[in-house]
Amino acid sequence: MKRIHILGGVVAAAVLAGGGAALDVALSGPGTPPASASAATSAAAVPAALGTAALSPGTALVDGTGRALYVFEADTGTQSTCTGACAQVWPPLLDPGALSGVTGAVQGPSVASSVRADGTRQVTYHGHPLYYFAGDKAPGETRGQGIHNFGGGWYVVAPSGDKIDPDDPAPAAVGSDAGNGY
Repeated sequence: MKRIHILGGVVAAAVLAGGGAALDVALSGPGTPPASASAATSAAAVPAALGTAALSPGTALVDGTGRALYVFEADTGTQSTCTGACAQVWPPLLDPGALSGVTGAVQGPSVASSVRADGTRQVTYHGHPLYYFAGDKAPGETRGQGIHNFGGGWYVVAPSGDKIDPDDPAPAAVGSDAGNGY
């Protein structure tokens, strides 16, 4: 059974209603002061490298600072379908022109980029655009894992290029219909 998280809808509503500051308020826990609005919108800053880390759902891709990277089930091939309010909640990992390196189990030849609707270049891995979750405030956090919003599910990505979904015993590549019920 797939987990459907209401948090995604709350986040989307917060972004649409009040921008980044509302996003921080919606995502901050009880007794936690919200971070600045710029922290939520600057998450697409370019990492020095791509690597892997042991995260709560499994070994997954991270940027050079250890922040989790996600794939979006609604994307088709290398083309991102996440724009506007979606990109505020799920900022794309932008391509600096050349990453300084790949570490861990990242497969270097699988790292590429594609042009987004706004003309920027987004890093792709095994043909899937990569994103951050604005609610992840520290390295190793995966608060966006399993959220379903903006037309699809969001998952951290394994070094194989497959989404990591603990609720799906047969991992399949994002966008395929083999084994994941889509």
